[in-house]
Amino acid sequence: MAGLVNNLLILFLVFQNICFGFRSPLSVFKRFKDTTRSLSSECLESDQPVISLGLSDFALDIRMPGVTPKQSDTYLCMSVPLPVDDEAYVVDFKPHASMDTVHHMLLFGCNEPSSTENYWDCDEGTCKDKSNILYAWARNAPPTRLPKGVGFRVGGETGGRFFVLQVHYGDISAFRDKHKDCSGVTLHLTHQKQPLIAGMYLMMSVNTVIPPGEKVVDADIACHYKRFPMHLFAYRVHTHRLGKVVSGYRVRNGQWTLIGRQSPQLPQAFYPVEHPVDVSYDDILAARCVFSGEGRTTETHIGGTANDEMCNFYIMYYMEAKHAVSYMTCTQNANPEMFRNIPQEANIPIPVKSDMLKMTHGHHEATKGTDKSSLLQQAKKEEEEILDQDFHIEEAVEWPGLDLKLGQVSGLALDPENNLVIFHRGDHVWDENSFDSKFVYQQRGLGPIEQNTILVVDPSNAKLLHSMGKSLFYLPHGLSVDKNGNYWVTDVALHQVFKLGADDKEPLLILGVALQPGNDKNHFCQPTDVAVDSVTGNVYVSDGYCNSRIVQFSPDGLYVMQWGEGTETSLGRARPGQFHIPHSLALIPDFSQLCVADRENGRIQCFRSETGEFIREIKHKSFGRELFAVSYVPGGLLFAVNGMPYPGEAEPVQGFVMNFSTGEIIDTFTPLRKNFEMPHDVVASEDKTVFIGDVHARAVWKFASTEKMEHRSVKKAGIEVQEIKESETIVEATSRNNPETTDPLKKQEKQHLVRQASTGVSFVLITTLLIIPVVVLLAILVFIRWRKTTVYGADGEHKLDSSSGRILGRLRGKGGGGLNLGNFFASHKGYSRKGFDRLSTEGSDQEKDEDDGTDSEEECSAPPPPPAPSSS
Repeated sequence: MAGLVNNLLILFLVFQNICFGFRSPLSVFKRFKDTTRSLSSECLESDQPVISLGLSDFALDIRMPGVTPKQSDTYLCMSVPLPVDDEAYVVDFKPHASMDTVHHMLLFGCNEPSSTENYWDCDEGTCKDKSNILYAWARNAPPTRLPKGVGFRVGGETGGRFFVLQVHYGDISAFRDKHKDCSGVTLHLTHQKQPLIAGMYLMMSVNTVIPPGEKVVDADIACHYKRFPMHLFAYRVHTHRLGKVVSGYRVRNGQWTLIGRQSPQLPQAFYPVEHPVDVSYDDILAARCVFSGEGRTTETHIGGTANDEMCNFYIMYYMEAKHAVSYMTCTQNANPEMFRNIPQEANIPIPVKSDMLKMTHGHHEATKGTDKSSLLQQAKKEEEEILDQDFHIEEAVEWPGLDLKLGQVSGLALDPENNLVIFHRGDHVWDENSFDSKFVYQQRGLGPIEQNTILVVDPSNAKLLHSMGKSLFYLPHGLSVDKNGNYWVTDVALHQVFKLGADDKEPLLILGVALQPGNDKNHFCQPTDVAVDSVTGNVYVSDGYCNSRIVQFSPDGLYVMQWGEGTETSLGRARPGQFHIPHSLALIPDFSQLCVADRENGRIQCFRSETGEFIREIKHKSFGRELFAVSYVPGGLLFAVNGMPYPGEAEPVQGFVMNFSTGEIIDTFTPLRKNFEMPHDVVASEDKTVFIGDVHARAVWKFASTEKMEHRSVKKAGIEVQEIKESETIVEATSRNNPETTDPLKKQEKQHLVRQASTGVSFVLITTLLIIPVVVLLAILVFIRWRKTTVYGADGEHKLDSSSGRILGRLRGKGGGGLNLGNFFASHKGYSRKGFDRLSTEGSDQEKDEDDGTDSEEECSAPPPPPAPSSS
């Protein structure tokens, strides 16, 4: 009976582990923090560590034998022999530990443990021979689960015969009651041969030197892969105290694919690769560790103590059994030049809460007090610091695209060739007459737009490359381009979503029913945007002006799921998952997230793309009440644009650049030519080129990054050499409000402005000197005429009036129009010539009327739509 109960217990544990699966580390941290209970007193003292799970499977319970650590940062090890002589496979792990007592656990496989004692201090080592890490668990870390058909090979002729468990007890305050700890892990093993064998690939820097006080030091590792294909499914990062962020990539044909990135100051467990990556012959595996030597007074080298540093990136992979290699390493940088193209995310730190800093990561020798205090101060600043983001976005004033003849510009995108795609409304406008109270389009008599509504232009010179979309749409809105170059668009009048091939005259796919608003699986109500996942092909639709939801479809257009609800205005602040016009979508493939510009709530909401689970909100006072559009750039940058301020509010309409990881604003930008009237969509490329389309201005602006430069002092052989070089991969972001700068580019700009000003002053001076004699001559002529008039009488007086009138006319300008009050006031922001300008507004995208202090946006003030009848 006891055996049956044990079997059922282990089966439950294994099933529970399978149910956990792989999740994002940050989301699982929170989940485990809320739900784990202390297991420190649950010492089973089982005399049956091996439990049969059937004819070929068994469970092996590996636990600390009831230990009580005496001091914090104690590392204890114990070993368990493999209970069988023949070959077996570890196919699953189930941890038994509480974050209240255990900081982390590591499980090694080897043939000879460092000690034969019941347990020992890990300072003596873990194994005498070569050891492989099989498993890692840390505070708040998710359980590691191997994919089906994958196992670590142990025993037999090639596998290890012992398991060694290392447990790090960080803070021992939980042991004040002197209880005994039996933390450990249960392994599920099988004798069935697994078709895929798991292994470990270790990337490690061996020669990095971190100068004292150096703000940024990169340790880069890269190796060409020369074996049979392997599939990556988990990763782990490791540095000591100076590490900021560690990132790993597969590089194939110049394209960087993220394996994983993590702060080494977070629990150093194996985390799942969000989108499994395959590695083939001649691919390159690359990793970067980012360090800072601030607070150190001597050089820091790679080594094994806490005062040294390490740069490790572990990859867990599987291969076909016949080609399997259990352990591989990379300790060189085979191609330093390639790291010039590493994605920007590799240089952006992941914020670490201060309580995490109390836990060390594998080496517990004490550091000097000076280092500790400076590192704590540094960690405090990390949440506000963004590395390698020392740039500013400015309008590319030489770009001729601002002069394109367009209708209302509603959507922008970049195609796979990085060409700019514009979606506009031609001669149609969205105004107060476009829809009735039930959101049914009222201007069908106009017919579809007769102009090509989709324009593809060269992003460098605005030359038209391709156009299409004639006679298809009534009121275009959202635009996206998938990885195959297909156009996905929404039409708010038709209440539909379309997929169009670049050369196809007819749509490849249509979602929704034409001209019929609704809120079921087959109907939309003024859908605003569409996004297509480049990995899964899933389609996401933000729906919309009169619905408040995100709808997910399969690549073939089959309904999958939806999430979201309307905002309860009576409750004040909108809750997570509530929308008031979900207006724009941005997929974040690096993190498997979908971010939504929640327009009337003035915020960005991010969700897990596969499940719709709310992740976080990004909201800043400078957004104002409305946030229209959002765009993500691989590498960790988020771009957005807000709406015009409400009457009496000060937040200007502008573009924003944000660090996606932290949500902090790096930069803001506005145009130099013209002004934003109602910027409606934004799209950006990896080189920080940004395009913004404006509904009211009927224009597209191009903005570009002005990279900053930095001075560095390099001391070699006692000689200080000053060099000006492009900003290294990590520099502290500088405040835009800082009036002082040593940036040479800024100096050049200032010098250029000074030269311009000097030229202007010289011109004015010369002109004045030339005018003075003319004025004197005119004065003499006037005096002579006056004398003549005095002498010769009235006839001369009439001539004087005529002459002086001509002179005054010349001074006033042509036709007396030198001072035009209408033009003067019209040039100032906020002036409206009511009744004289052409009415050209979009019913729900309208600029606010500042004159009367009311909100003229129809959809914002309209009551919520009545429930639409469901349709099968």
